[in-house]
Amino acid sequence: MTENILFERVDYTVDNLPRGEYENCRFVNCNFHNGDISHITFRECTFDSCDFSLAKMKNTALNDIHFIGCKLLGVQFEECNPFLLSLDFENCVLKLAVFYKLKLKKTRFKNCNLQETDFTEADMTAAVFDNCDMQRIIFQKTILEKADFRSSFNYSIDPEQNRITKARFSRMGVVGLLDKYRIEIE
Repeated sequence: MTENILFERVDYTVDNLPRGEYENCRFVNCNFHNGDISHITFRECTFDSCDFSLAKMKNTALNDIHFIGCKLLGVQFEECNPFLLSLDFENCVLKLAVFYKLKLKKTRFKNCNLQETDFTEADMTAAVFDNCDMQRIIFQKTILEKADFRSSFNYSIDPEQNRITKARFSRMGVVGLLDKYRIEIE
């Protein structure tokens, strides 16, 4: 097990991160672009300004992980190990990421670009979407109960296809719940 190590400016696109367990480690400005971090366990780790675009994460364990300023384009999070999956995102680009059927209760997305991200059948109970761009995001049979959308924008959520009981929206954002009806609100 690797513990309490700082990995800085490491390029894992040529040689992948060695498989194993990483606990309480910090990865800063590392490049995992199109790399393979499958079958690796990360516990209480922070990834700061890293590029994970198109990284493979088959059976990767992500327990209490913080992504800060990371690029996660097209990451297939649904391939991760779902056991104890716990994520937090701040100032990240998650365009085209997939969270299909994952349990992500209380997950926080702060100042993130979530354009075209897929949350189909995910459990996002009490998730916080704080100042996120949610253009063309996919919510289909998603549990969004008690989720907070008050400061986010560009979302379109079908209340008939998703569970939104006690979800929080701003007055301006309520328009995103009516998109499917193609009505004009003035």
